[in-house]
Amino acid sequence: MPVSLVHEISALWSEYLDGCEVGVDDDFFALGGNSLIGIKIIDRVSRDYGVGLSVRDFYLAQTPARVAELIAQGRART
Repeated sequence: MPVSLVHEISALWSEYLDGCEVGVDDDFFALGGNSLIGIKIIDRVSRDYGVGLSVRDFYLAQTPARVAELIAQGRART
């Protein structure tokens, strides 16, 4: 998985979490994430990366690094 993808996801999360600093292993909920923000990020991932994430998968992933892994796996399937 490209390191740049992980950093892109961290930056995306930062956008939706009021510009807070987001590390690649930071927990979405510990950063103040909630279901509404999660849905917005899932929608954006679908638009920007062409990969549909389920709400369940997104919440279980919890970190930008794991979400990037899901995106990479989704891209590999297409």
